[in-house]
Amino acid sequence: MNADETNMELKDAATKDAEPKGAADPAQVAVDADATEADVSEADLDQEEQEKQPMTGGGDPDQDAPSAEAAAEKNGPVKLKIPEEAEELKFTGLNKEELLRVAGTPGWVRTRWALLVVFWLGWVGMLVGAVLIILQAPRCRDLPATNWWNDGPLYEIGNIRAFTDARNLKGLEQKVASLSQLKVRGLVVGPIHVAPADDAMSLRFEEISPEVGTLEQFKGLVQAAHKKGISVVLDLTPNYQGSSGPWFSNISVTNVAERLKSALVFWMNEGVDGVQLLGVERVASVVPSLWSDIRAIVQNGTDERPNKRVLIGVTDRSSAEDVSALLSSTGVDLLISRVLRPGSTDATERAQSLQLLYLSHSQTKLAWSLGGRAEGHLASLVGPALVKLHQLLLLTLPGTPIINYGDEIGLMDEGTKFPRMLWDSDEELNGTLQEERAERLSCRDFFRGLSERRAKERSLLFGDFLPLSNSSSSLAYLRVWDQSERYVAAFNWAEEAAVLRLSDAALPRRAAVVLSTNSSALPADSSVDLTDLRLGPGQAALLSFPYSG
Repeated sequence: MNADETNMELKDAATKDAEPKGAADPAQVAVDADATEADVSEADLDQEEQEKQPMTGGGDPDQDAPSAEAAAEKNGPVKLKIPEEAEELKFTGLNKEELLRVAGTPGWVRTRWALLVVFWLGWVGMLVGAVLIILQAPRCRDLPATNWWNDGPLYEIGNIRAFTDARNLKGLEQKVASLSQLKVRGLVVGPIHVAPADDAMSLRFEEISPEVGTLEQFKGLVQAAHKKGISVVLDLTPNYQGSSGPWFSNISVTNVAERLKSALVFWMNEGVDGVQLLGVERVASVVPSLWSDIRAIVQNGTDERPNKRVLIGVTDRSSAEDVSALLSSTGVDLLISRVLRPGSTDATERAQSLQLLYLSHSQTKLAWSLGGRAEGHLASLVGPALVKLHQLLLLTLPGTPIINYGDEIGLMDEGTKFPRMLWDSDEELNGTLQEERAERLSCRDFFRGLSERRAKERSLLFGDFLPLSNSSSSLAYLRVWDQSERYVAAFNWAEEAAVLRLSDAALPRRAAVVLSTNSSALPADSSVDLTDLRLGPGQAALLSFPYSG
């Protein structure tokens, strides 16, 4: 059979296949199926080979790539096929249906509940542990209710003309920034009102004496002080320049106290933060109703000035029993007395007076002063060598320290109780003056360091007061507040060295030196043995140790 005949038979067969048939020969169907499967396999191989070829065609890479129409005409449409195996490679666990089947099995349910029980038991255990820690930990004490005058020392300027070169209230305003560096909390100014000596009829509470300034200058001082966080207390003692007593005579007390009431309203409206008065026991006993009115005007806040204002009383009493009684009967916020007056008592009596007042009254009502308008300056009372020691005493006792101007630099009276204040300058000084200036700066730095520490350490600010040791010439006490740093203040007034053997359940064996009046003998940050604490003549030290639980 030639080629033409063969082609004709193939065409006839194809025509017959296309025609409908009733029943096909099984053997023929099997043959046709095998042939078709072989054709499909061959076509798949051809397609895979085509897909392996570069899109730009085979052969010489320099030849131009065939056009899309030519490729389609030659190879047919190109189909991209993503093999199912790639999707299977992305899955690394059970599929969704398998997970659902497994999750419903009893074994998995038991496992899941077991994990949940373990999880919640862990959280409960952590919660119980936290509660036990809280219950076993020492409780923190609530902070006591204090007032602004309990937060730092008050700085008393009894004579404006002696305080600055300007000799008036404007000059005082210009020194507010310097006083702020000392961490003082308030200024006690004056008296500055018009009050001819022993002349009650000429008394004018609401008028400032022309020699110290004007009302506008006073307002400027108050504003400048408030900007620095310093309050201003005005001394309104009536007969401050006379010799017949602060309230003139007993006959004039009622009249003067009545006039003072209206003056208080005037000065409160001008922004003062409190009033200081001498001889409060006389007014409280002679005209108790008027004294109650005076207290109410000063101590009661208003809508315009809700912050409480302070009423400071001054007495010349030195007995702790008398001072305690006056605190109760007069109702003043602070009472300045002569309990700590140098030379009147020894260290043992001082310690007893301190303890009595501390146990009888809240320390927010206790005030401590050494010197003032009537007594003079600290350096003249105790001697220059003991100024730092008494600074340490004032600033570590429980209560409010009252500092006379110049006591921070060891200012001497030199024939007057109102000496001119000495300010640092850049002028060249000779050898003697340089030594004096260096001593003033050292004294001031010591005071400032103490004042700063008192302002930030709770044990010194309002901590408990625990006497540790005292003798006729030495004293030591502990200041403690809750879980804060603890402080020991130790003093030796004697002219010879002393050894203090401090022992108490609240004390460790050793403590660190914070400040010392003799940094050569007890340098800062050095460690000392409290059971064998050695202090030189006229030496004092402030020591600290941490809370240990």
